[in-house]
Amino acid sequence: MIHLYLGLLLFSFFITSTLVVPFINLLYKLKFQRQKQLTTDFQNKRTPIFDKFHNSKQGTPVGGGLLIIISVSIMFIILFPLLKFSKIFISSNFQINYELEIIFFTFISFGILGLYDDIYKFFGFKKTGFFGLRLIHKLILQILLSVIISFLIYLKLKIDFFYVPFFGPVHLGLFFVPVSTIIITAFTNFFNITDGLDGLSCGLLMIALFAFWFLSNSSLDTPTSLFLSLWLGALIAFLYFNIYPARIWLGDVGALSFGATFAVIAILLGKIVPLIIIGSPFIVEGLSSAIQIFSKKYFGKKVFPAAPLHLTLQKIGWEEPKIVTRAWLAGIILAIFGLWLGLN
Repeated sequence: MIHLYLGLLLFSFFITSTLVVPFINLLYKLKFQRQKQLTTDFQNKRTPIFDKFHNSKQGTPVGGGLLIIISVSIMFIILFPLLKFSKIFISSNFQINYELEIIFFTFISFGILGLYDDIYKFFGFKKTGFFGLRLIHKLILQILLSVIISFLIYLKLKIDFFYVPFFGPVHLGLFFVPVSTIIITAFTNFFNITDGLDGLSCGLLMIALFAFWFLSNSSLDTPTSLFLSLWLGALIAFLYFNIYPARIWLGDVGALSFGATFAVIAILLGKIVPLIIIGSPFIVEGLSSAIQIFSKKYFGKKVFPAAPLHLTLQKIGWEEPKIVTRAWLAGIILAIFGLWLGLN
């Protein structure tokens, strides 16, 4: 099957590559572009460090995640029935329809939430004085979606465990639902926070998805492997235009969708420990921001010169491409380590 997956990855890359430039032109026409971001912290206050390093990106089209979500979804809808019709062997550890419903519900529902936030951010700022949905409102909606997805996984796929390398499955029963909810919500926000430099989040996600693609192949999960093949091909095509200096950004439509779907894929494969290892660059970025917010709110002090971590590195003098490429190298090593654990 690996030759089929590789072919689908190349097919997805080719299709998405032909669509990116027209999509960028469409975003310019719709004025769906990055605005001057004046209110970025949890208290709706100016963040001068962010302004210093990122106001030059003003005007860059945002919303590339929407192209990836649409193209991957349409390609899967067309290709998966063709594969079944051609008598290619399809295997899964679950009822295939339920598995696909959960994957695409996550992929699309979080994308819709992110798209709404992007639209509100770009076209509602002058009216509301606030840059996008308020944090608490966005978090409530994320938790609600995560709870629905976790219950679907628990009830329809009968998953109530996580596999611990060298130890075996740990069954949680109904407690699986809140744990899964926390994981999905956390990675949704961790990925969104990481999406702050050209190519940073998408490059790290590409590396992470290759690792989980391998783990999916090893577990003989055809639907997930096919989905990852198409997602990777589209992501690589997008990344070509997202590396420094970026011609297009994901936007929340992509960031929320991709972070949540990444976590759900790991949960479906039972690979939470590899998720923590492979996804640790996202975790570090997210926790650095959370720690900074907590410390400023309750102690009135900063723990880091700036948060998330990539802003601290910029403040001490690291150039943006240097931060991104070194993060990718760290991501490769962590992906190898996570793969090693995931295969035990």
